[in-house]
Amino acid sequence: MAAKLKPRVFYGWYMVAGGAIVQLLAGGLLSLSFGAYAVLLQREFNWSKTSISAAFSLLRFESGLLGPVEGWLVDRFGPRAIMRAGLLIFGIGFLLFSQIDSLPTFYVTFVIIAVGASMGGFLPLAVAVVNWFRRRRAMALATMQTGMALGGLAVPIVIFSLESIGWRLTALASGILIIAVGLPIAQIIRHRPEDYGFEPDGGPGRAKETSDNPDVPSATQIDFLASEAIRTPAFWLVSLGHGSALLVVSAVQLHLVPHLHEHLGYSLEAAGLQVSLLAVMQITGQLLGGFLGDRINKRAIAVVCMGMHAIGLLLLAYATSLAMVLAFTLLHGLAWGLRGPLMQAIRADYFGRASFGAIMGWSSVITTVGNSSGPLVAGFMADTFGNYEAGFTLLAILSGLGSIFFVLASPPSPPARLTRNPQPSAAAPDAG
Repeated sequence: MAAKLKPRVFYGWYMVAGGAIVQLLAGGLLSLSFGAYAVLLQREFNWSKTSISAAFSLLRFESGLLGPVEGWLVDRFGPRAIMRAGLLIFGIGFLLFSQIDSLPTFYVTFVIIAVGASMGGFLPLAVAVVNWFRRRRAMALATMQTGMALGGLAVPIVIFSLESIGWRLTALASGILIIAVGLPIAQIIRHRPEDYGFEPDGGPGRAKETSDNPDVPSATQIDFLASEAIRTPAFWLVSLGHGSALLVVSAVQLHLVPHLHEHLGYSLEAAGLQVSLLAVMQITGQLLGGFLGDRINKRAIAVVCMGMHAIGLLLLAYATSLAMVLAFTLLHGLAWGLRGPLMQAIRADYFGRASFGAIMGWSSVITTVGNSSGPLVAGFMADTFGNYEAGFTLLAILSGLGSIFFVLASPPSPPARLTRNPQPSAAAPDAG
C-alpha cells in the first residue's frame, strides 16, 4: 500500500482536495442555500420564520449531539467507513425532503439530513487531515474548508434551479448528486499516514523537521486522551469561543437571504450574488488564515476575527445602502475564512492526534449551542419585531464578547499521567 500511496504529490493533499469537494456539496446544496429554500417553503406552506429556523437549528443540534459518538467511531473505525455511511444517509435525506407535505415530515427529513451531513462531512474529514499534517496543518485545514466557501459560489445556480424547476426537483437532484459524487470521494480518505509507511507532512522522516517558529507544533507533541482534554480549561475556553462565533455564522447562513430579500428589497438572484461574494471573501480569508496560522499565534487571529464578525453583523442589521451590505460581506467573510480552519488547528496543537476525533466530538456538544441557537434567536426576534435588527444586534454583542474566551485559552499543561511518569515527549507549544 505504501508504494501505491507514494505519488509525487503527498497523498494528504489528495484527501484535502477530496474533502473540499465534499464540503462544496454540503455548502452549496444545504448550508448556504437553505435560506433560499426557506423563502420558498414559507411562501408555499405559510410557516413562520421560527418554525423554519427550528429545522435549521435541528440540523446543527443533531450534529452536536452526535459528536462524541461520531468522534469515537471515527477514531475506532477510521473516517472512510463513517463517511460512506454518512454520505448515503445525507443523499437519502434530500430525496425524502423532496416529498414532504407537512411541518412534522419537514423536521423528520432534516433529522436524517443532519445525521448524514455530520457523519459524511466535516468531522471525519478534519480527523483525517489533522492526522496527515502537522507543520502545514492550518493550511491543509484551510484548503479543505475552501470547499464550503466554494459552495457559496454555487448558490446562484441552486437558486436558478429553485425558481426554474421548483424546490422539490432541486432537492431530488441534490440527493442524487450527493450520493453519485460523494461516495467515490469517500474511497480516497485514509485515517493515519503511519498505516501506509508515511509520517505527517510526507515521509518517511519529513515530519521530524523542525521550525524556528515556536507556534508550529513539534513532532514530539503530547497526545491527550479525550477524558484528559475535557478536564483542561483550554478545552472549554476554545469550545466556548468557537460556539460564540457560530452564533453569527449560523444565523447568517439561514437568514441572510431572507433579510436581503424581504427587508432590504433584493431579488432572490441579487441575494444569491451576495452569498457568492461572501464566499469569495471567505476563500480569501481561508487561504490567508492557513498561511498565517502556521506562522503566528492562532488565538490572536481568532480574537481579531470575533470583532470582525460582530461589526459585520451590526452593519448588516442596520444596512441602509449597498455599501453597508458590502462592508458586512467583506468583514464577515474574511473573519469566517480566517478563523474557521484555526479552530481545529488549535485543538490539534493543544491535544495531539491520537484522540482528536473524540476530542472534537465532545467539543461539538458545546459549540452546537451557538450553532443551533443563532438561527432560532434571529428567527424568533424577526417574527416578534418584524425585522432582524434586534436579533442580529444581540448575536453581534454576544459574539464580540466571545473573544474573551480565546484571550484566556492558553495551552494546557501535560496530562497528570505524564507528570507522574515523565517521558521524553515535549509539551504542546503555544500554537495559539
